[in-house]
Amino acid sequence: MKSKIPAFLILFFVTYSLKAQTYFYNNDYYDNPITFEAGISIGPMNSLTDIGGRTGKGTRGAKDLNIKSTTLYGSIYVDAIYNHFFALRIEATAGSVKSNDSLLAPVKKSSAIGRYTRNLSFRSPIYEISLTGEFHPVDFFKTFNPESYPSAFSPYIIGGIGFFHFNPQARLNSNWVDLQPLHTEGEGFAEYPNRKEYKLNQFNMPLGIGISYDLSPKFNLRLEYITRQLFTDYLDDVHSRYIDPSLFSKYLSGTKLTQALILNNRGRTDALPTETTARPGGIRGNPLNNDAYFTVNFKVGFVFGRESLSSGGAGGGRNSKRQLKCPRLY
Repeated sequence: MKSKIPAFLILFFVTYSLKAQTYFYNNDYYDNPITFEAGISIGPMNSLTDIGGRTGKGTRGAKDLNIKSTTLYGSIYVDAIYNHFFALRIEATAGSVKSNDSLLAPVKKSSAIGRYTRNLSFRSPIYEISLTGEFHPVDFFKTFNPESYPSAFSPYIIGGIGFFHFNPQARLNSNWVDLQPLHTEGEGFAEYPNRKEYKLNQFNMPLGIGISYDLSPKFNLRLEYITRQLFTDYLDDVHSRYIDPSLFSKYLSGTKLTQALILNNRGRTDALPTETTARPGGIRGNPLNNDAYFTVNFKVGFVFGRESLSSGGAGGGRNSKRQLKCPRLY
């Protein structure tokens, strides 16, 4: 007859084992295998969408980034860190993205590609919650040497999954108007079966790199770059081609109809026909590339789970003399 060990006993022994394996962090602190870090983050946020970009022919990636579209964001986070080399993080972020075609200087030749004369603009709030993993390769390889200590500087890579809310808006008569309910490119219209109405709450994939530095056993600093791979091209409400404006009256009425007719096509009235694509069937956006947004994060974190050796144990930074790393025996 096979013996079965209750699950709660397994959990007890695993938890006890982790707690028992306590090591010296320095002359003043023990270091548990699992520590926790909580902190705040602030920094610049920007996006890569169909609107704006840099002067001339549009390009992919950072080459089309316009610094003038940068905004400020903030976040709070909690990390659970295992032996310094792997961590799971939950983070809540709030910020905004924006851009406009007026950032592009008018170019008379074909390099304008109609973006300046298209004259579109948008802003969108960003509210995100993410679950990411961190891998610290330097500290990982140090685990094979029982007499080594975690690095003061620790580079790492980040990846995971996020869930975010956005809501593209455009300015009309000094007011900000939500664009998704206006179906500016015929999303959800029977005449455009391939253009589905997009959701304002979606998943994304945060990917990035970072480096952390321990100021003391209790505080550290981080610098990170994280980009979000999106599964939508509607962060700016621009995706494909202009539609026949007469269709708006079939699906909208009143104020929404008026707003849709104006905000669907905001092309410059002084543009020559050869300088603009703002007409039914003309190119409004590039459906081949999804949008993206990214942040540069400056983080300050407070570490939990390190035990002081003395009642006053507040000292002992990375530069203090440490004892050999060995198990705590009591």
